[in-house]
Amino acid sequence: MSAISLYARPSPDFAQKLAHSLALLKTAAAKYSPLTQASSLGAEDMVITHLMHEAGLFDKPGVSIFVLDTGMLHAETVALVKRIEERYPVTVDVYHPDADATSAFVEENGPQAMYKSLALRKQCCHIRKMAPLDRALAGKKGWLTGLRREQSAARAEVHDIEQQPERTKVNPLVEWTQGDIWHCISANALPYNPMHDQFFPSIGCAPCTRAVTLGEDFRSGRWWWENESAKECGLHVAADGTHEAQEPAAFEPLSSIIPIREIPA
Repeated sequence: MSAISLYARPSPDFAQKLAHSLALLKTAAAKYSPLTQASSLGAEDMVITHLMHEAGLFDKPGVSIFVLDTGMLHAETVALVKRIEERYPVTVDVYHPDADATSAFVEENGPQAMYKSLALRKQCCHIRKMAPLDRALAGKKGWLTGLRREQSAARAEVHDIEQQPERTKVNPLVEWTQGDIWHCISANALPYNPMHDQFFPSIGCAPCTRAVTLGEDFRSGRWWWENESAKECGLHVAADGTHEAQEPAAFEPLSSIIPIREIPA
């Protein structure tokens, strides 16, 4: 059964949400150029890319899309870059981590270091995501993300516009439900990661992503051996450490956890 057949149920006010998102994107392009979309290539980001096209943003200078290829993404995720470029008049900027830094980290801590401690997991995220993110956002006045309030308790207070020290973060889908996302994907025949059809609502690096079961929240398959308060890579954590947790309260050794299903190679 596909994610579309399972989830494509728009809210009664979907038309109003769509109109607000399109207006917000146009305003962001006018006020916060150069503006870039940080695409994880997940369902929400595929919707944002389409809405950028609908809002005419790809016709404007200073608008771009970037992807952080950590070197540990699923092949199904990486394949979406080409599909975006085939469908829309845009070239996706792909940023990779520093090869020497990743090699040194793996050599010192092993290929499964993220399971050993919260500190090592966050160090891995920093090398593979945060450092490339700094390069991707350099010189940008604004960036677009697919954050939604419904995704997790940690994101329940997200606003559509968030002023940050160096730039403005714009979240066009904060009020959208999962049903809204999949309705938009279905209505516009948008490409999406086929892993979503296998109960992966949130897809990150392969070692840190699993499928979810009924009743779990959308991000429960990310870093599933950690408590909810720790489950962010750092991209969407406030500078003051909001949503961070101390390791004893947030980390459980992987050996004590039975995954719902094995992560595909």
